[in-house]
Amino acid sequence: MDALRIQGGARLSGTLPIDGSKNAALPAMAAAILSQGTVQLHDIPTLSDIGNMTKLLRELGCEVTGQGRNCTIRTTDPTANHARYEIVRTMRASICVLGPLLAARGEARVSMPGGCAIGDRPVDLHLRGLEALGATIELDGGDIIARADRLKGTTIFLGGPFGSTVLGTANVMSAATLAEGRTIIESAACEPEITGLADMLNAMGAKISGAGTPRIEIDGVESLGEVEYTIIPDRIIAGTLAMAVAMTNGDATLTNFPYDNLLAVLDRLDVAGVHVCRTDLAQDPRRCTVQVTSERRLNPVLYTTQPYPGFPTDLQAQMMSLLCLAQGNSIVTERIYPDRFLHVSELTRMGATLFRSGPTVVVQGGEQLVGAPVMAGDLRGSAALVMAGLVARGETIVQRIYHLDRGYVRLEEQLNKLGAGIERFELGVSDPIGV
Repeated sequence: MDALRIQGGARLSGTLPIDGSKNAALPAMAAAILSQGTVQLHDIPTLSDIGNMTKLLRELGCEVTGQGRNCTIRTTDPTANHARYEIVRTMRASICVLGPLLAARGEARVSMPGGCAIGDRPVDLHLRGLEALGATIELDGGDIIARADRLKGTTIFLGGPFGSTVLGTANVMSAATLAEGRTIIESAACEPEITGLADMLNAMGAKISGAGTPRIEIDGVESLGEVEYTIIPDRIIAGTLAMAVAMTNGDATLTNFPYDNLLAVLDRLDVAGVHVCRTDLAQDPRRCTVQVTSERRLNPVLYTTQPYPGFPTDLQAQMMSLLCLAQGNSIVTERIYPDRFLHVSELTRMGATLFRSGPTVVVQGGEQLVGAPVMAGDLRGSAALVMAGLVARGETIVQRIYHLDRGYVRLEEQLNKLGAGIERFELGVSDPIGV
């Protein structure tokens, strides 16, 4: 099992590009099932989740080829429709094949998905939305079975107890592209990943309007064709790297930076004393170049995770690491996944002073973090621990980094390009700090 050894104290500097978004790439790959031609995708991050989606699509009768960050997807067996547990259990986003399979092939059998242990994330909104389109849904042996001769457009409300559902919106929107008539999704997710998926589907011949707002309208078409599409930059990676630079009091340039998709985060960083400045105002603000610097003394802030365009839950842990260095008390409230605090106990092992009460954590900042062996419990918490290790005194060992590899392409190599001191190594079973 791999682990990371981090020597704290390096000041990050240099230039680094932002990778394509995993959360945009996975639904885009799934949506290729809808095409009657070839789908070419560019800037696909080389992650384990992408590899698992590739395996899943091949099992679902698709030919997937490519090199590096480019891939081509084409359906060769339109009768395959079973997304088996052996693959689906490895990633939550595998559920996004449900809508495309149902719309394109009339039947889908998808195992209930797995993923990070960050709290309940039920798929009932996905199923309700597809049922509203005319699908019949049943559960059998842990599989979701959906059937429909042809879906019918309708008005669907997709709001849930913690806001709208991103993958649910992607599923219903994808399915509705081939439905008969008009579909209106009310309380749709507004995330950039949904806007990107809609752009791709429209380029395939779909008729979608309103993506990026709470009300999406889709006029169904008979078929979808070929497309060549570039995945949007990953706003979570962009936020993670910007915070890592700031924590080390660094000075770095980040290219392909999705500035306009991170406005809530940039607002909180500005209050904290972190400066993320665009260096070329002529560039598209969704793919621009920024310089990241910070004040020597960081300020405490209050933030609450919310659906987009609010502060993203996927940057909650990383921001908490940064605020461990701020002078004063910060308050973090998690409204999307109230149990998403697996990193709190591990940051405490490194000397952070954190007090949790339900969905809220008080961060008493200003103390020097100290290197320690810590264990990653989920994807974004892993990044938070790596960031803490960058500024901790001495050596930090981060275990279970398979979580990290699900969302970051060799994060240690990217940070080392900016001057960090991180080594990936295999942790032996006899090692006293092993699992």
